[in-house]
Amino acid sequence: MKSRTSLAPAALAVAAALALTACGSSAEESPEEPQATETDVAPGRGGTLTLGIVQEPASWDPAQAHVGHRLQPFQTAYDSLLLREPDGTLAPMLATEWSYTDDAKTVLSLDLRTDVTFSDGAVFDAAAVVANIEHFKADNGPQSGMGASIASVAAVDADTVELTLSAPDPAMEYYLSQALGLMGSPAALGTDEMDRLPVGTGPYVMVADQSVVGSQYVFTAREDYWNTDLQLWDEIDLKLLADVTSRVNALVTGEVDATLLDASTFEQADGAGLTLLEYATDWQGLLLFDRDGALNPALEDVRVRQAINYAFDKENLLAQLGGDKGEVTSQVFGPASTAYVAELEDMYTYDPDKARELLAEAGYADGLTIEMPLATPGTETIMTFVAQQLADVGITVEQTQVPMADYQGELGKGNFAAAWFSLFQGPTWVAYQQLLSGTTLYNPFKSTTPEVEEAAAALRADGEDVEAAQALNTFVTENAWFAPWFRPSQLYYFDASVVSVVPQTQMAVPSIYNYAPAS
Repeated sequence: MKSRTSLAPAALAVAAALALTACGSSAEESPEEPQATETDVAPGRGGTLTLGIVQEPASWDPAQAHVGHRLQPFQTAYDSLLLREPDGTLAPMLATEWSYTDDAKTVLSLDLRTDVTFSDGAVFDAAAVVANIEHFKADNGPQSGMGASIASVAAVDADTVELTLSAPDPAMEYYLSQALGLMGSPAALGTDEMDRLPVGTGPYVMVADQSVVGSQYVFTAREDYWNTDLQLWDEIDLKLLADVTSRVNALVTGEVDATLLDASTFEQADGAGLTLLEYATDWQGLLLFDRDGALNPALEDVRVRQAINYAFDKENLLAQLGGDKGEVTSQVFGPASTAYVAELEDMYTYDPDKARELLAEAGYADGLTIEMPLATPGTETIMTFVAQQLADVGITVEQTQVPMADYQGELGKGNFAAAWFSLFQGPTWVAYQQLLSGTTLYNPFKSTTPEVEEAAAALRADGEDVEAAQALNTFVTENAWFAPWFRPSQLYYFDASVVSVVPQTQMAVPSIYNYAPAS
């Protein structure tokens, strides 16, 4: 067995920062509760809440909203049609009731509030919902796939909207609590002004002359906001602190009240007496795209893909890349998904001898070569681990440099047989759409089998079909469509003397509504 390779502390920050690019959120069928020291939201409204954020929106147009930590800033100025509660359940927000009106679940009807206005004074109504959803579909934002199954949207009357789907989509209600459900003033949608200044129905409005791109965004409470129960602060300041060292220093010195840290900085936060929320949202590892051997014939053989799984010392990877904060896994569906199968967790333990044996059985006793992208700057340390551990079993990794800004897009072009990435573990259908559907960025070769299609058809008809969900997970795990290593912990710290925070299940940071003045 090879000796373990250690990484410098800086590598931990690199890995965590990269994981943030894919952090997401999900509605859970069986919520896994994060652990926290403080979870009670205090009543009343406080003064100023200052949050350290990892990335700023490139545009404040709601059609350009993202998920996870990149959704949170939009929640200051925009309400969503449905509210996602901290435990992942869905509740009324701008829509008071919703239901499918046909047995096939392709017509979703939403009843809307009638007492809501946008921050520019425009009335929120069914016509505004139609305008937003049509704009969302046309604007090709980072989460445009959420609206892919919507064939049409129509205003039945002033406070009723119908979404007609091209096929059943068990995730549609969840999407309406996410980017797809954010509502902006129709007059501002798609304008240059909205890129810089959000115009929504939300609890706060941006103070333009105090907000600086690349630095901070200041929001004050709307005086005429319809739901004061969600409006717990007079002001919210979002400070852009992309570097994790800047974030921990800002938190320890009181410049910010809460922020996301990583395995290289948590000890400093612990030493300062700050409070931790710790929970997993993502998985990290390899996506083995080329399952039919279009680019690399070796990957068509399941034994080769299984060998790749056995080649990785996951415990060591978690220790070195994640600071031992998280849990190793062999499956891409998380514990909060109906697809999760506990017995699959340790299906691929570290066994380089087994890996070599499988490669020899597949006809690759003398080794093989796989081309993978190297994101620069960023993934050099991670790819050093990948190359070393695969080399130990006879697999040579040929690394092709890709600019970090282009990395995610390159994965969808079908130019690589495999790649490292970090993706969130959402509810079953959302995870299927993200990882396995024929339209997702992360299935560039459109891999499918009768087993996958059968499970997908069952889930499309009934998103709660546990048997189909687990059959899908079992198939892709046994056939090694991926090589997951671990679920890294999200380490969210806050000053409990200032703010009380409720974690948002399966989201890298809490929703903006989950912060309240400390008791």
